[in-house]
Amino acid sequence: MIYINERILRNLGIRWNDLIDVIRNATHSLKEKKTNQPIKPYLRYNNLTNRIIAMPAYVGGQINSAGIKWIASFPDNIKKNIKRAHAVIILNDTETGAPISVINTALISGIRTASVSGFVLQEYIKSNNPGAFNCGIIGFGPIGQLHLDMIFENFSDYVEKIFIYDKNPIDIDVLSRYNRHQNITVCNNWEDVYENTNLFITCTVSSDRYISKSPKKGGVYLNVSLRDFNPDFVSKTDRILVDNWEEICRENTDIERANLEFGLEKKDVAEITELLNSEFLSNLDKKSFMFNPMGMAIYDIAVAKYYYNLAKEKKQFIELED
Repeated sequence: MIYINERILRNLGIRWNDLIDVIRNATHSLKEKKTNQPIKPYLRYNNLTNRIIAMPAYVGGQINSAGIKWIASFPDNIKKNIKRAHAVIILNDTETGAPISVINTALISGIRTASVSGFVLQEYIKSNNPGAFNCGIIGFGPIGQLHLDMIFENFSDYVEKIFIYDKNPIDIDVLSRYNRHQNITVCNNWEDVYENTNLFITCTVSSDRYISKSPKKGGVYLNVSLRDFNPDFVSKTDRILVDNWEEICRENTDIERANLEFGLEKKDVAEITELLNSEFLSNLDKKSFMFNPMGMAIYDIAVAKYYYNLAKEKKQFIELED
């Protein structure tokens, strides 16, 4: 069995185009019913804003992998200068069930999250040829930074300006990685980001909804952090995509609030396999589009298998004895 930690993972590198292809392949397996992922349970105790989540899954097809992610999300950790999320993934041999790898880093989750956003954005651009985006990112912690990395690597031809806001001071050293790009503006509030952008991404740990605007015509909203938009915003959006309705319509997400307060139902949204239908995202240039991902275990297992294969190929891992 091999062990991979964050240092090894970073040495292996983040190739966003390859990772978006991994997400696309896993989505094909989902559409072809070659996956299995039970609804994930949430373990809570003491402070109920914290949760530890079990995410088991099997992905067939060319990925052919099974395993589980065990991820702890403690939002108040950021006040203690501790990472919000901690995660371990165990991969199992699909024929024998024997564990073949332990991957000990929450970075896999962040990479998966940004890769899914990249997959959605790539399919949107294919279908709509939208021209240039001004991109806004609310929340510039690890998830926001990974989204910026992904956008610069894969969508720099489509993004003119970047606007960023975080409640906490943004580390200038982090932004210095992008000093070749003179089009990044750090804003003093989320409203300025919203008003200046037509691609708007939320990457916060917010538990209180604050976005009270209405969706713009042609606006693209990637609701990564799930609890930022007032439910009437969701109800006014022209086309809504989720990864999985049963997963997303719970745990006080914006989708659940729109369901309870405005009667949003499963029939009113599309699930992520619809991205493989070329007509789903067509003719959206004058309409608003919103993606709400709860985070699916099949994508974590698919990304983990990608890094398992890469670690074996590059011989960058730690061998663990049985």
